[in-house]
Amino acid sequence: MRTLILGFVLIASISPAVGAPETHDLETTLAQGDPLVDRERATRGYVGSAVCGACHPDEFARWQTSHHDRAMAEASEATVLGDFSGVTFEAHGITSRFFQRDGQFYVHTDGPDGVLSEYPIRYTFGYYPLQQYLIAFPGGRLQPLGIAWDHRPASAGGQRWFHLYPEADPEGPMDHRSPLHWTSSLQTWNHQCADCHSTDLQRRFDADNNRYETRYAEINVGCEACHGPGVKHVTWAHEEATRQAENDPGDEMAVPAAPRPARDGGEAAARGLQLDLKDRDGGIWGIDPMTGRPARSVARTRVEGTERQIEVCAPCHSRRGRIWDDLTPGAPMDQAFRLSLLEPDLYFADGQIKDEVFVYGSFIQSRMYHQGVVCQDCHDPHSLQLQETGNGVCTRCHVAARYDTPEHHHHEIGTAGTACIDCHMPQRVYMVVDERADHSMRVPRPDLSVALGTPNACNDCHQDRDAVWAATHVATWYPDPVHRGPHFAETFHAAASDASDAGERLATLVADLTQPAIVRATALAQLRTRGDQQALDAAQGALTDAHAIVRAQAVRALDLGSLQTRVDLAWPLLSDSSRLVRLEAARVLAPAMRERLDPVARDHLTRAVNEYSKSESVNADRPEAHLNLGLLAFDLGESSAAEQAYRTALNLDGRFTPARINLADLYRALGREKDSRRELQAGLAEDPGSADLHFALGLAQVRAQQLEQALASLATATELVPEQTRFAYVYAVALDSAERTREAIAVLEHTHQHNQVDPDILAALVQFNARLGDADTAARWLARLRELDPKDAAIPVLETQLRDAQRGG
Repeated sequence: MRTLILGFVLIASISPAVGAPETHDLETTLAQGDPLVDRERATRGYVGSAVCGACHPDEFARWQTSHHDRAMAEASEATVLGDFSGVTFEAHGITSRFFQRDGQFYVHTDGPDGVLSEYPIRYTFGYYPLQQYLIAFPGGRLQPLGIAWDHRPASAGGQRWFHLYPEADPEGPMDHRSPLHWTSSLQTWNHQCADCHSTDLQRRFDADNNRYETRYAEINVGCEACHGPGVKHVTWAHEEATRQAENDPGDEMAVPAAPRPARDGGEAAARGLQLDLKDRDGGIWGIDPMTGRPARSVARTRVEGTERQIEVCAPCHSRRGRIWDDLTPGAPMDQAFRLSLLEPDLYFADGQIKDEVFVYGSFIQSRMYHQGVVCQDCHDPHSLQLQETGNGVCTRCHVAARYDTPEHHHHEIGTAGTACIDCHMPQRVYMVVDERADHSMRVPRPDLSVALGTPNACNDCHQDRDAVWAATHVATWYPDPVHRGPHFAETFHAAASDASDAGERLATLVADLTQPAIVRATALAQLRTRGDQQALDAAQGALTDAHAIVRAQAVRALDLGSLQTRVDLAWPLLSDSSRLVRLEAARVLAPAMRERLDPVARDHLTRAVNEYSKSESVNADRPEAHLNLGLLAFDLGESSAAEQAYRTALNLDGRFTPARINLADLYRALGREKDSRRELQAGLAEDPGSADLHFALGLAQVRAQQLEQALASLATATELVPEQTRFAYVYAVALDSAERTREAIAVLEHTHQHNQVDPDILAALVQFNARLGDADTAARWLARLRELDPKDAAIPVLETQLRDAQRGG
């Protein structure tokens, strides 16, 4: 629900022709009427973009044309783009009406109770290609209406109202009870959207009273959102102006040009700047005459150049979770955020964007990133527009005579397919109308499409052709096999298919230092889900990796080992330079607080656990944070605190199944089996379609020796999610225990149709058929298991059972 355009803001030298502002009075330079403007922002050093503009008029003027300036605004005739002339719009059985009254904009639509009501529009959100509208609710909440205005030209299909979720919700009706409804907590502006549409956002959630006191320094993405608080810089400008006036009374308004900052940014600090974002090395991109390829005259270093500049943009142009409240512009991502990995629901196997992941996660896969390209190389950091039009932005570095020709792109000049981005940055549409380019800037690989089913740029346009056709053409045009070499997608596909060598391939990928860090971290995360010794071995080897994102996943995987293993391996990472890594270390080591530790070690671990607890409290308005705090309390042996945390999560969202199941499991661990079952039944009253709750209740009923009820619960779980092999396996085992083995076999055979590579399903089919004396069928299933994984530890035992069945036959 963010309308964002990749951009970057530079520090501009103070112009000697423009005078410094006469006052630091923020109340005269920032909005007065907006109730969300923080009246205490001056104490944090914020002065507002208007103050910056007094000395930086060119940058300010460009910023005023940008999406950053229009990220959010109070609703007015000047800012509202949608048609509020009394028009109606129908979606999901609800007819909404947009109108004005007494200068105020209103929508008449269904609210949190499903009743049609009038709601005043408080703020606009975004600008192009769509604009959303925020509505105030009790508890300090702002909710973005699920109907948005398409601001594209009518000729492009715009100038209309549309629903952001036009398709039916597969989980249930798209009404006020749906998590996708605009009044749902999952849609709340304060948590979901606000960080990246305003400057210095302070969420300020009061968990005890379930209300927000959210404030911001500036309503939109102003200068200080990227440059940091400006009051020290403004003070420096005043002092410099005063000194110059004293030295040259005839030119009182002049401000001296700043001295050239040192490479270490020391001069930037002297000028009151929180960070220096300019390239001070004089380097420029050009063509290496020896190779004909792009090269920068002075290579950018990670800390001084590439990383620092990109990580100003990254927090709002990435799919990530927040882990800390202090959002210092330009600080390493891993100090305040947890970047989402290349998870199958977010990215395709080859790293192409799938879900709404924005830019950073794809860009750091690219060769451009690894060669030192930063956002401002392609985008004007203030207007956010491209530095050149069309292919010009690429041919600034890539020789046009070599690449912008039919000999390279094999399309007729002037037709679709001749733009560099058509092939190397294919677009996907989000929020119905918002086209966003994939910033991994990859070579099209239709050969991977043939093998793995990944998308490719060729078939994105030529939808009447198949991937084989595209792969054949590409191989003809570019016969060198280097263009079709090994790709990490093949390993991720093997893991998704549960191939027998998937673990080995993932471990190899983790150790391959030529691969992007996000790829290697993803491989570690996927190894962890396998839960075997191979994952622990790979994790141990990655604990000292240069990249925090890899180290964090390595530590995370240590929870597969014993507590002693965790202490031996993870303890040094409690002092890691990356907060993300320290938090993972605290999580896996928390159970050690229940062991005998010397005072120094206990104090060290206590500080780490406290940092973890504080990190989770950053998201105290989300049930997931309280779930994690409950798990932490359980690890610390604090069952009452764990129960309270789970209860808080459920108070925030009564349908949050993980908290319900963990609370029930806590009661089980405490010997409160009746309370455990009662809690699961309460959860099913809230969410009767939850397969996880039915499954957990089935297990609880098995423990209570309520076998018939358990079979009914397990059957429901299996029917709701037939592809979940664990549900089917446990259900089949329960049926077998009830001497209904043939029914168990039928369940397993049906599940095998959904997942033909699950070894537990195959092993159970061998066992159950052998028990019934059907040695031939058991032998066939054993052969399939052996074919899947000849080294499966269960095979010798199953062979013995099969021989017994054959002798019995």
